[in-house]
Amino acid sequence: MKFATWNVNSLAVRLPQLLDWLAANPVDAVVLQETKLSDDKFPQAEIEAAGYHVAFHGQKTYNGVALLTRGHLAEKVVKNIPNHGDDQARLIAGTLGNIRIIGGYFPNGQAPDSDKFVYKMKWLDALREWLRAELAEHPQLVLMGDFNIAPEDRDVYDPVAWAGQIHCTPEERAHFQGLLGLGLHDAFRLFEQPPKSWSWWDYRELRFRKNQGLRIDHILVSDALKSRVTACTIDKLPRKNERPSDHAPVVVELALA
Repeated sequence: MKFATWNVNSLAVRLPQLLDWLAANPVDAVVLQETKLSDDKFPQAEIEAAGYHVAFHGQKTYNGVALLTRGHLAEKVVKNIPNHGDDQARLIAGTLGNIRIIGGYFPNGQAPDSDKFVYKMKWLDALREWLRAELAEHPQLVLMGDFNIAPEDRDVYDPVAWAGQIHCTPEERAHFQGLLGLGLHDAFRLFEQPPKSWSWWDYRELRFRKNQGLRIDHILVSDALKSRVTACTIDKLPRKNERPSDHAPVVVELALA
């Protein structure tokens, strides 16, 4: 099976690119972030015509997440972190077969001294506590999304310049390690990877052309799935599209029946 995560940075703009990518890469499930659409505007018919069932949780202009599954409808769908009061559409979860899939658009945080950073820390606290219960109930679990965290210096094109900056603060990286401490594993780092492997490049200053990016989009797998992971890659090709998202899809392959 193949699962993917992609921050599309406006599904209204990127829908043709998503449909083209799915046709070329028929993954079993993909989670989307930053759909930036209210639910009444979501292109459900177009996605279903491409062979995917879809669950979505959106809001106008900002945020928005979706879970697309091929062949089977996701069950036990959850929207946002339960018991965590939040009016921002940032999380969607569903079960496909025996696999619990959670897709998240983690808060950006803006700057370490901002109210948005405080919100990010509280959101991450709530996520970790909910995930603890989810893992107990669903041993086979995949957490995917735009984490807005570069876990290590090797995940940043210029770690000196980015030291202490948003995405790279000690607090954010500690939260990432806290997720791993629950029994999750960074699927990308289960394999030797090319140096300078990024999933996001700023639109400004020709960052993509210069390959100056960050790895902030991740797929974490539970202990029960770790041995089943056969590959995890970043697909840079869509970043070369005209009017692309600033993020690239990340894909994991699992040896599952």
